[in-house]
Amino acid sequence: MFRLLRRWRSEAIQAGREVRRIVVAYEAGRDGFWLARWLQARAVEAYVIHPSSVAVSREHRRAKTDRLDTELLMRAFLGWLRGEKRHCSMAAIPTINEEEARRPNRERDNLVPERTRIVNRIKAILARSGIRAFKPNLRKAAEKLEVCIRRKVCPYRNEAELSCAVI
Repeated sequence: MFRLLRRWRSEAIQAGREVRRIVVAYEAGRDGFWLARWLQARAVEAYVIHPSSVAVSREHRRAKTDRLDTELLMRAFLGWLRGEKRHCSMAAIPTINEEEARRPNRERDNLVPERTRIVNRIKAILARSGIRAFKPNLRKAAEKLEVCIRRKVCPYRNEAELSCAVI
């Protein structure tokens, strides 16, 4: 990417244009902020646009293509560069330390639904065996589950399913 920016800069200079600065903007998404930090470290102005801040006409259904999205972002960004602040808003680019500080919350946001999925799966397996009062969230749930299996309340097939669900 940086090679491409340098090539465009040299083409502009060869065409007799003066290049005072290189400015890049992209829509916030999965790419995160590493790209903006990487570009800023190489003397490129980088901005991250809030996706919800770009005005889109709600009256007409329009095709969603990369070309149309790029044109819309480019118009909004150029308006923002001219000083028209209502065109779009920029996301603050956090430092690496600020981004790392958010990691525990993001991890928790991923783990809680996963735990819920596993607990629901265990409850469903036990319900098929007629056990409805079992609470997998309790601390001693593993011990109570072993007692249940030893008493052969759980059929063999459910025992195998439970071991897969817990792992």
